[in-house]
Amino acid sequence: MIVDCAIYRHGQRTEGPEDLSDALAEARASGGFVWIGLYEPSEREFDLVTREFGLHPLAVEDALKAHQRPKLEVYEDSLFVVLKPVVYESASDTVTAGEVMVFVGDSFAVTVRHGEGSPLAVVRHRLEEDPDMLDKGPTSVLYAIADAIVDRYLEVATELQTDLEEVEAEVFRPEAGGTRNTASRIYDFKRQILEFRRATVPLAPPLSRLAGGGPLGGGGALPFVHDKARPFFRDVSDHLARVNESVEGLDRLVSDVLSAHLAQMSVRQNDDMRKISAWAAMAAVPTMIAGIYGMNFDHMPELHWLWSYPAVILVMALLEMLLYRLFKRREWL
Repeated sequence: MIVDCAIYRHGQRTEGPEDLSDALAEARASGGFVWIGLYEPSEREFDLVTREFGLHPLAVEDALKAHQRPKLEVYEDSLFVVLKPVVYESASDTVTAGEVMVFVGDSFAVTVRHGEGSPLAVVRHRLEEDPDMLDKGPTSVLYAIADAIVDRYLEVATELQTDLEEVEAEVFRPEAGGTRNTASRIYDFKRQILEFRRATVPLAPPLSRLAGGGPLGGGGALPFVHDKARPFFRDVSDHLARVNESVEGLDRLVSDVLSAHLAQMSVRQNDDMRKISAWAAMAAVPTMIAGIYGMNFDHMPELHWLWSYPAVILVMALLEMLLYRLFKRREWL
């Protein structure tokens, strides 16, 4: 459905006609642009926008089906940019990604949102309070959305760092070293970081191109991008680079924490096996002696001696004490 539609002239919002064709014609005649926001539109709802703005059918198909990677595609009449806003739910420790598609043309900007990850009403309101940025045309819409999404990336990265510190504290507790569920929690956390990386890492090349870098950057080679907006995209690109560095560091740390936890579990299992082996060795000595004297032979040394029974018990006790001290000294017990 169409959430909002307005014409912007010289950095100011004006309400245009309801007919999209008339709104676009009025925006072009006045040197402004029209911004249409849609939320999970159906194919029928999007057909009208497609016809009026001449959107490329491949881009339209991506916008309707969603589930796209962050990307930038250049068509004859517009730019098509896919961004993936993320939300971190602290209650369940999960990262959820939505999708925002932005079409930017000479006098229009069309935004298509999927999921609840990034309501654009706040972005629109913030942009309307900055006439200088709005005066840069449809490019300002793309910049404002990208800036808001990347700023949210920074917040999510900070929240993930906090949760990772909690996992590290659980793994490296001297008295515990983690529980049976710790490995599962670490693996789930690694999956959340992977979901986060799917949103942040592929966005770097598109932002670099918008900032004037990359194979199509510089010299105005990338159409529909205001030259004065490129420094702002460079700022967003720098913020994204910080996010990606943070995500890479988180991914490495989680892998190291998982390896440390598995190593601790292996050491604890080895300690348990040594204790079991020590107690088994101590139990084997009296069992061997009792087994020898239980064979019921007629001619055995000390078989009819009066003190043979207490002597055997004493030998067993002495051997047990020697073995216990030996294993204790080697820290097997």
